[in-house]
Amino acid sequence: MNSKWQINRIGLVDFWYYDEEEFYFLDGRMLLRGANGSGKSVTMQSFIPLLLDGNMRPERLDPFGSRARKMDNYLLEENDSREERTGYLYMEFKRTDSDTYLTIGIGMKARKGKALETWYFFLQDGRRIGKDFFLYRQEKSKITLSKQELKCRVLEGGKVLDSLRIAGSLKQRYGEGLTLWHYEESDFIRCLSQVHISNERMKKLDKLEDEKLIFIGELIRRHQKAGYQEGLIDLYLADMF
Repeated sequence: MNSKWQINRIGLVDFWYYDEEEFYFLDGRMLLRGANGSGKSVTMQSFIPLLLDGNMRPERLDPFGSRARKMDNYLLEENDSREERTGYLYMEFKRTDSDTYLTIGIGMKARKGKALETWYFFLQDGRRIGKDFFLYRQEKSKITLSKQELKCRVLEGGKVLDSLRIAGSLKQRYGEGLTLWHYEESDFIRCLSQVHISNERMKKLDKLEDEKLIFIGELIRRHQKAGYQEGLIDLYLADMF
């Protein structure tokens, strides 16, 4: 029987004030220490909402619930001299009884005057970012990969996908071994947000293949808003305990 997964490491590449940084966990836990304003809260808030529930709402990213800063601002500041910037966040999991690794991540491209572009990815073949898999075009160049360049590097060892298509890809790979948990209409309504979905993102729903995900896609089209699973945490806890 396989052992459980634990968070082993998180990393940032060309994001916010970081060129490249990683933080290790011990037994799935990590303690961050630093003076007020040093970035502890922002660092952790960047991972939980984005990588685990895909939530980019400004108030979810800000530790004080402010709507003043959007995700774009963590890549390009208001007076930034750069026209565009691509950054990555990733989270590495490890089996507790073996050196077996799985990594999930998100890529983001901010361009002045244009909407933020995002994509998600995962590595399931044991490759590890910064060890034998790099998010730069060349290890010494420090120029981050574009979405297409990432796809070419990931190949068959993982996937590069958009939002619900991640769940679809995993369902296709694992079949009945993967359960889509709380994907009913009542669950969607419960976690419905006020975040409107752009037409460009709506078009990506056409690529869904799993019956349950297609159903959720239709709900998204009907309401033209996103649902975030943080609104279902109490249900998840009730199911588990």
